[in-house]
Amino acid sequence: MAPEVPPQQAMAELAAVVARLRDPEHGCPWDLKQTHASLVPYALEEAHELADAIRHGDDAHLREELGDLLLQVLLHSQIASEEGRFDLADVALGLRDKLVRRHPHVFAPAGDDGAGNRGHRGDAEAVRRSWEAIKAAERQAASGDAAASGDPERRSPLSDALGRKVRGQPALAAAMTISRKAAAAGFEWDDMAGVWGKVREEMAELEEAVSSGDRAHAESELGDVLFTLVNVARWCGLNPEEGLAGTNRRFLDRFSRVEAALAGDLQGRSLQELEGLWQQAKQAIRSEGGGTAGPDTGAGGS
Repeated sequence: MAPEVPPQQAMAELAAVVARLRDPEHGCPWDLKQTHASLVPYALEEAHELADAIRHGDDAHLREELGDLLLQVLLHSQIASEEGRFDLADVALGLRDKLVRRHPHVFAPAGDDGAGNRGHRGDAEAVRRSWEAIKAAERQAASGDAAASGDPERRSPLSDALGRKVRGQPALAAAMTISRKAAAAGFEWDDMAGVWGKVREEMAELEEAVSSGDRAHAESELGDVLFTLVNVARWCGLNPEEGLAGTNRRFLDRFSRVEAALAGDLQGRSLQELEGLWQQAKQAIRSEGGGTAGPDTGAGGS
């Protein structure tokens, strides 16, 4: 077991390591070329890996993944510090102030939550309402600052609220949230036939965009198809995130059996051979009671 080190010292030493990695003369070439934008995929990946470690209840894995996510915080803070915008201390103090501000039932004088309310300690529902009220007040203040700076007044409260709500969410989950709220506001198809019609329309546009060779256009149309399929899931009461996650797991289960049958060597195998092993794996999973065996696209697809 590592010797005990005060948390403040451990954080200072870790921050110094990250700063060294970003040193223009002696740092790591990979770390030096990173930007806020280039690190986004890594932040998302580490957050998902942390969630997976929590689900599995493995303390060693959890500790490692917490460290990997902490590295993202340190890298972003270091990059911002180099650009003279903010540093790790600003991040820490900003979080400290927000936690204190949003927990008046803990940090306000005894018997006063700072908003004229009393006795909320231990009352989770009252704490939640207080938290939301404080957040709303903060947003109102931010809106006032924007108006004072000459920004045009926004008259799209639902869009603004949704933008805040889905900020940082995985795109699939965000699409479901947006679709549900928009539908609740009346922006909805009359029936399921209309949804399927939209799917066919978007698929045709995607095929045309791909054929044109315009990558940006094709990517945009792919997004339209995915968004529309999320609405299919919404109409059917399905969870697209869980559906796709299940397909990923089932695909990997079947693919691992194909690999095992070939001793890990897939190179040079014919499509017919791979497809045959794929179907054998599918049948084996079914015979084992594995439920839905996975995507029907064989070796030539996903």
